[in-house]
Amino acid sequence: MPFAMGLALGYGLSGPLPGLVNGAVAALKGGSDYLSDTISPLAGQSILVMGIDKVGDNTDVIFTVEIGDGTTRVTQVPRDTYVESEHYGVLKANALYAFGGMDGARRELSGLLDDPIQRYLLVNLRSVQRVADALGGVEVDVPRRLYYVDTAQGLYIDLYPGLQVLRGEDLEGFLRFRNDPEGDLGRMERQRMVLDQVFSKLAQPAMLTRLPELLKIAGEDIQTNLTALEFSQLLTAMASTDLVADQLPGRLYWYNDLSFWMPDSNPDYGRTPEQLAAEDDGGREPEPWDDQPGWAGESGLEAQGQPIYRLY
Repeated sequence: MPFAMGLALGYGLSGPLPGLVNGAVAALKGGSDYLSDTISPLAGQSILVMGIDKVGDNTDVIFTVEIGDGTTRVTQVPRDTYVESEHYGVLKANALYAFGGMDGARRELSGLLDDPIQRYLLVNLRSVQRVADALGGVEVDVPRRLYYVDTAQGLYIDLYPGLQVLRGEDLEGFLRFRNDPEGDLGRMERQRMVLDQVFSKLAQPAMLTRLPELLKIAGEDIQTNLTALEFSQLLTAMASTDLVADQLPGRLYWYNDLSFWMPDSNPDYGRTPEQLAAEDDGGREPEPWDDQPGWAGESGLEAQGQPIYRLY
């Protein structure tokens, strides 16, 4: 998925402004300051990147990208992030696209991140295998045995530990695996590893010879509202800036027997929607004994002739 983003960015170079190709090539060879300093339509803007899985519209990968001050900052949003929406109720972040499309996902994530999001890239994860081959593979150090089979998604992962070049299904499996105690957090760490390698590859002049193949794949598997100019700037930034990657801070949280990632930014962390609704009504959440006849605190006990013991 991270390298699929790189392919999407390159696609912009084949759009309605083909003259930008020469500028991008010059930037990759060391002249990037000219384009960034002269035309910066994306400076300070957050771009939402989402990857759709093979079954349904859930998004396995969610992150934002922001360019500025010589860095490309990537903020990963765990797929299980707790979202309480006035439109969709309580759900996980990976279901936002299925419920509200890209407009709904941008709206909810803008509120969650406290950062208005206008631009987006929607990537079909089937592009992963094709792009990996076009890039000549990505070298990663597999930390441990990764094994998982999901027949519904046609997903078969069987990787052994060690430094190796991954392509196609193997690289897709490395990026999507989360069937271990680290879960989604471990998967995001592996995505950061791959993204770092992709940045390095994009900076290599040899990658320019593979641009046509990458552009073709992008045209088939990417949806975006970025212009060709914005694409070229983002591609240049990936090849000429420092990568800074982090994830939405938070902690594990259980609600209705489901595991969520609760963002630290949520001021209502630890309280259920029912408790919040009760507070909004000016009351409190009902207690189990509230429906017992005759109960009304100490006065209720006294009315029933029960002794009251007070500590002073």
